[in-house]
Amino acid sequence: MYQYLTQPQELSLGWEFYLPLVGMVILILLAVRIWVVIGLGSLVMLYTTGVLPTTLVGEALFDGIDSFALIAVPLFILTGDVLVRTGLSLKLLEVAEATMGWQRAGLGTSTVLGCGFFACISGSDAADAAAISRITIDRLVEKGYPKGYACALVAAGACTGILIPPSIAYIIIGLVLGISASTLFLAAAIPGVLILASVMITNIIVNRFKGYEASDIGFNFKHWYKTVYSARYALLIPFIILGGIYSGIFTPTESAAVAVMTTIIIGFFQGTLTLKDFPKMLENSAKVNGVIVPIIAMSHPLAQTLASLQVPQFFVYSITAFTTNEYLIILLMLLILMIAGCVMETTPNIVILSPLLLPLALEIGMNEIHFCIFMITSLGIGFITPPLGLNLFVVSGVTGTSVLAISRYAVFFVLSMLVVVLFLAFFPALSLWLL
Repeated sequence: MYQYLTQPQELSLGWEFYLPLVGMVILILLAVRIWVVIGLGSLVMLYTTGVLPTTLVGEALFDGIDSFALIAVPLFILTGDVLVRTGLSLKLLEVAEATMGWQRAGLGTSTVLGCGFFACISGSDAADAAAISRITIDRLVEKGYPKGYACALVAAGACTGILIPPSIAYIIIGLVLGISASTLFLAAAIPGVLILASVMITNIIVNRFKGYEASDIGFNFKHWYKTVYSARYALLIPFIILGGIYSGIFTPTESAAVAVMTTIIIGFFQGTLTLKDFPKMLENSAKVNGVIVPIIAMSHPLAQTLASLQVPQFFVYSITAFTTNEYLIILLMLLILMIAGCVMETTPNIVILSPLLLPLALEIGMNEIHFCIFMITSLGIGFITPPLGLNLFVVSGVTGTSVLAISRYAVFFVLSMLVVVLFLAFFPALSLWLL
């Protein structure tokens, strides 16, 4: 697809391109909805450049969301919402605490593992941060953790929401770049676990120096077994999702449908879910989905416009004219993605940046699967990068703690996750080994 990039080309872009681009940046700074910004930018750019007819927009909007894989997004969101409403999320946290609670920093490490469990179901970092922070932060403070650090810990652990399959981010980037979501889920397994482990290890190290928590419970196999047995229905959900996808029995969309139905049946069976709960759950899921889908729809005409103007090629040659060192280019891409992750949610970052950065990654020899893992993981760091990380604001909104107080402690986790991202960038086998 990008083979033509190896041929030298004289490319230039005029005011017809830069004027709409500046307008889009201004609208973003004015906090205009991102899907509105993308839509207006596409229309103005089509009009000023004349590269394609403006009548293309109507057809492209429907083409952008006409995808079977996209049905998985609202289903995974709904599954996570049902999980919280039925109390099954609490069961997952109990398993995490029984598994890791015996360590010196047991509750903190258990909280991170609980974030990973929830990530295996919800696929959303913001949902992960909101759900886990409501349950665990007060308990962490009681154990001796400063509230700002407890918030930062949950915010960092919740980053796994877009890093551990079944991640909505991987579904969207697969849709944008034409890559199988199942393949991306398989490739993301090891990187997601490495990020989870890095947050756990960082908490253990910080706790050893600061002495926030000193657990002396010890591991009790009988208690662990009882907890796992009590949470058997909750553990069934990630098993269905990941087991079905990795075994090839289900597509991601089918596994999402089976998971949401299974969760609902369990809720009815246990008496924790009633018909009265459905309107609120469906409303919450529709709200989240209503943020994602318009962005994807509006991005399609923008992507076609940029492709027709040869913007990806221009971007590649602009960077390679500056440096041809692949290590510097990877570091530059990492910087771009971290900054973007600070100021925008995952979906707009994916639909805007992935078509621009993929040709550059291919130019320096990156595999497209490796690039997707690198991109999503880098964006994940941006969610806790001060001062504008999304997860910081989510946890701040839930707990009432200032973003600045959380940001002070988030630096520890940013550095640890950055180390993992650099390993993923320079050692492709970590992303491609399972394939």
